[in-house]
Amino acid sequence: MKVLVMGAGAVGAYCGARLQAAGEDVVFCARGENLRALQQHGLELQSYRGDLKLKVTATDEPARFAPYDLILFTVKVYDTDRAAERIKQCLKPDGVILTLQNGIEGEQRLSEIFGHQSVMAGNARVGVELVAPGKVVHSTTGVIEFGEFDGTISARAKRIAEVFERAGILGELTTEMREKRWEKLMWNATFNTVTTLTRRRVGEVLADPEGQALVRALMAEVQAVAKTDGAELSDERVSQLYAHSVANLSSLKTSTFQDLERGKRLEYDALTGAVVRVARRHGLKVPVVETVYALIKLLDEGAHPRH
Repeated sequence: MKVLVMGAGAVGAYCGARLQAAGEDVVFCARGENLRALQQHGLELQSYRGDLKLKVTATDEPARFAPYDLILFTVKVYDTDRAAERIKQCLKPDGVILTLQNGIEGEQRLSEIFGHQSVMAGNARVGVELVAPGKVVHSTTGVIEFGEFDGTISARAKRIAEVFERAGILGELTTEMREKRWEKLMWNATFNTVTTLTRRRVGEVLADPEGQALVRALMAEVQAVAKTDGAELSDERVSQLYAHSVANLSSLKTSTFQDLERGKRLEYDALTGAVVRVARRHGLKVPVVETVYALIKLLDEGAHPRH
C-alpha cells in the first residue's frame, strides 16, 4: 500500500515508521528543519517496543510522489485547509484520507473538500514526542482506532486494518467512531489544556487534589455535551478513561504542552473550543470548559497575536 503521511510530526512520523518497517511504501510530508533532517539523516524512532532507524522518502511536495492508496492526515487542525490544498488530486480513485487529527470537526471539513466517500475518521492512541528534527521518542500505547462514518465495516476498511495489523499499530476497526472521537476529545480537552496551562505532565496534575477535581469537572462537562450531541459516553467508560490515565499516562507530556515549549501555536480551539461550540448549539452550560478555554486562548494569543 502506498501511504502518504501528511504531517510528519510526532504522531505521523511514528505511524509512518511502523508502516514502512512493515514493508509499506511510505512518503513523509514535512517542512523546515524536520524535513531537512528526514531527507539527510532519515527517521530515528526510540521506542519501548523496539527502536528503528530508517532511510525515508520525505518531501514538502506530496503531489510529486502521488497517487496514494492511503493518506494519514496528521496536521494540526488549524492547518487543515492549507494541507488539504496540497493533496488535491493525490488520491487514487479508490483511495482514502484517514484523519487522525484531534477534535471532532476535522473529518467534516475534509469531507466538504474531498467528498464524504474519500474520508475516514480515526484516533491515534500514542504517547510520542518529537525531541529533535527527525527524532521521535515513543513512551506509551501506539495504535490507531478508526472506522467508517456510517458505522459499517467496509471492505476498504478491512484492507487498511490488515495493513495496520501487520505494522503493529492496529487498535480497533470500530463501528462506534463517533463515540471514540468524543472519548478522545474528552481526554484532550481536559488533559491537554490543564497540563499546558500548568506546565505539568499528566501525573503531576493528578497527584494534586485540586488538579484531580478540575480534571473530573472538565470530563463531566464534556461527557454531558457528548451525550446531547448523540455520543453516549457511559459513566463506566469515563471512569475507565480516568483510571487508564492514572495507571499508564502519568509520565506523558501532552502534545499541546510540547507545542507551548517549542513556541508553536496551540491547538486549543479544536479541543475546548469544539466543546464550547457544541454546548452552545444545544444550549448547555459548561462553565469549567469555558474558563479553561478562555485561559488557554489568552495564553496562545499572547504569544502569537492574530492581528
